[in-house]
Parts: sequence; C-alpha cells; structure tokens
Amino acid sequence: RIHITGNPMVPTCCSARYNLALLAFFGFFLLYALRVNLSVALVDMIEPNTSLAKNTTSKVCPEHSSALNVPRNTTGKKYSWDADTQGWILGSFFYGYIITQIPGGYFARKIGGKLLLGFGILGTAVFTLFTPLAADLGVGYLIAVRALEGLGEGVTFPAMHAMWSSWAPPLERSKLLSISYAGAQLGTVVSLPLSGLICYYVNWIYVFYIFGALGVFWFLFWIWLVSDTPETHRRISPTEREYILSSLKNQLSTQKSVPWEPMLKSLPLWAIVVAHFSYNWTFYTLLTLLPTYMKEILRFDAQENGFLSALPYFGCWLFIIMSGQIADYLREKQNLSTVCVRKTFTLIGMIGPAVFLVAAGFIGCDYTLAVAFLTISTALGGFCTSGFGINHLDIAPSFAGILLGITNSFATIPGMVGPVIAKSLTHHNTVGEWQTVFYIAASINLFGAIFFALFGSGEVQDWAVNGRHLHGN
Repeated sequence: RIHITGNPMVPTCCSARYNLALLAFFGFFLLYALRVNLSVALVDMIEPNTSLAKNTTSKVCPEHSSALNVPRNTTGKKYSWDADTQGWILGSFFYGYIITQIPGGYFARKIGGKLLLGFGILGTAVFTLFTPLAADLGVGYLIAVRALEGLGEGVTFPAMHAMWSSWAPPLERSKLLSISYAGAQLGTVVSLPLSGLICYYVNWIYVFYIFGALGVFWFLFWIWLVSDTPETHRRISPTEREYILSSLKNQLSTQKSVPWEPMLKSLPLWAIVVAHFSYNWTFYTLLTLLPTYMKEILRFDAQENGFLSALPYFGCWLFIIMSGQIADYLREKQNLSTVCVRKTFTLIGMIGPAVFLVAAGFIGCDYTLAVAFLTISTALGGFCTSGFGINHLDIAPSFAGILLGITNSFATIPGMVGPVIAKSLTHHNTVGEWQTVFYIAASINLFGAIFFALFGSGEVQDWAVNGRHLHGN
C-alpha cells in the first residue's frame, strides 16, 4: 500500500513511523498484561475460606458451569486477606497512576517521550517481578509495589501522545495512534485467559515472572530502535523524514513555556475531559466487575471461562483498529472535517455501549445474550479512540502529552470510585441492583457523549501555536 495523500513516494510498509507504531503496540500490550494479571492471580493467592463470608449468590439464574475436573496445581502460597484488603490491593494501582499523568506529559516535552515511555514500562515490569516477594513480605508491601507500578505506567500514555505529536502526519493520526493504543486491548484479551491458565497448571508466581521478563525484553528493543523525532532517527529514509516534517510544519509551536492559563480555560479541552471521564466509568466498572457479574448473576465461573471475560476486549480491539482506518479514510477521501469525524465516532462509541449495557441488565438469565450484549457494548466503545481519544492532537499537537495527562487524570478517578460504588450498590447481588449499576454507567456515558458533541473542536487552538492563527482541516 503505497499511496498516501500529498506524497505518493512514501511507502507505508517498514517505514519508521509504522515501526514506531508496532513497537508501541507491543509496549502497550505488555503494559495492560502487567496491569490486569493481578486480578486473575489474586483469586489464586487467597485461601479458599477467607472469601466465603462474601455476598450471597443470587439464585435467580440456574447454575450451569460444567466444570471439568482437571487436577490443578496447588503449590502456590495462599494468603488470608479479606474482601476489603483485596479491594485495596486491586485499587492501589490507580493511586500511583493518577499522580504521574500530568508530570508525564510535562516531562515528555522536556526530555522526550522515548526515554520516559521506555523507563515507564521497564519500571512497571521490574516491580511486577518483585510482586511475589512483596506478597510474601506482607500486604502493605504488595500495595506499595502496585502503587509504584501505577507510577511507572502513568507516564506512558502522555509520553506516547507527545511522541506522536512529532511523528504522526495529521491525516494518518487516527491510523497510527489506533495501532499503537490497540495493543492495550489485546494485552487484556491475551492476559486474562493466559494468566488463568498459568495459575491453573503451574503456579501464580509465574504470572508475574513471565510478563515481567517480557517487559524487560521489550525495553531493550525500544531503546535500540526508536527515536524521539524524525530528525534524530538513524534509519529513516530522507523522503519519509521530509514528508513527516512538512506535514507538521504549521501545527507545532516553537514556544518552550506551557500556556497553562488559556489551556485550562479552553472549552474543547474540557469537552475531552468530560468524555474521557464518562467513557472510563463504564470501562473500569466492567473491567473490574465483569467476572463478578458473570459469576454471581449469570452463574458461571469466570476462571473456567476466562475466554468469556476476554471476549468483550477482543471486540474492542477489532473496533479500535477498524475505526482508525475508517476515520482517516473519511477525513482524507471523503473530505469530512476533523471535528465532524471526532464527534460522530465519540457519539457511536458512547451511546452504543450505553444502550447495550442497559439491555444486558434486562435480559434476565439468557446468558448467551448477556455475554453478546456486554461484548457489543465494550466493542462499540472502541470507536472512541478515533473520537475524543486522539482529539488532543487535533487541538494542540505541541502540548498533546500534557493535555492527555490532564484528561487522563480526571479519567482515572472512575477507576478508583466506579467499582467501589458498584460494589456498595450490589450487596445482595440481585438483578435489580445490577440494573442500577448499568443504569448509572449508561447515563454517565450519555452525558459525556452529548457534552463532547456540543463543545468539542477539531481545529488547532490559538493558544497552542504562539498566537499564530492557523486552522488546519
């Protein structure tokens, strides 16, 4: 596939910018694998009798897990942590994660995204390798290690956004960014069932050792192959360098200082904040509670059906990749304005999930339909990546990393609050209680979608380019 607007001579295949997207893809793949592996391993780290004093399983739906008894390995250590402690262990990650968002975007501008992203993932991987040791030392240590992992992971998205601000030609933005961020979804898809299998057949400590080691391995490739800007890249072809630099000519700001005041007063930025917050509310609530819902209401064990828990994220991954291609096609070939594409994709990616989420709460015990609806709901959310998800780069390419830090800080709050609220609403695990959880998520989604549709923008903002008035497509 050779054709790219404006410059027919720049091949896509094996180009430096697509190599960057591919390496980033694997980086985010590992990040999410490192992030979700604990939720699976934790089930195996707990002594069976500690969580027995847990919520009553509602008897609304018939039991139907046909468990095949494979002799499972039981050599892993067991700990007696109660449900509250487990909640803290799972939540601790986000407390580190939220702290480094804005500093991440700021330092990416100062020292470049390459080192920041590289060491962010390396740090996360190294702390993952220490997880079994920390668990052994005591629950406080484990919580600290998870928070430190969060610190490392917090810089990654802003650093990536900052790198793309000097690497991605405007008309290839959706494509390149959706490739790199899709790794995150695929990491979830692979890590959920795989962690389950490792726990089942070997021992839970290997969940941390295997993924941690892969992270260190990835870091070496990253440092060796990637550079911060097209100018400093060792193996880039002159035509590609020229193509990228000329496409970004009047989009980047030369000023060194960050225009905090006009930035924080910018309505299009707050439109992204609101959209990001509401999207993550649904996303994190489902990510942490889907196995619980499948087990307590639909009555089948997510451990045996790790595949079913992963299915929604596989759908999301497909839709992210597809929507990135479609979005750039519409902007390039159909000459749709950027803002029109961003708003349409955000509306699809937020109203769609809301509808199917509410539907999932209403279909009772038909568990094939329930899984189908939850999958469609999460999958449609993938459209948001080419909606508000990369809108930061449209409104202020020079400060994209910092903007993502700001919106992601707000968007991490649902990760801390959402599951807690959902847990407190579902004490008796009735279908009615879960419907309330789905209702709340759906209405937050709806509000975010409408807010973004009203106040979003697709133009480079004046404050982002030194007061030069430039309006790209």
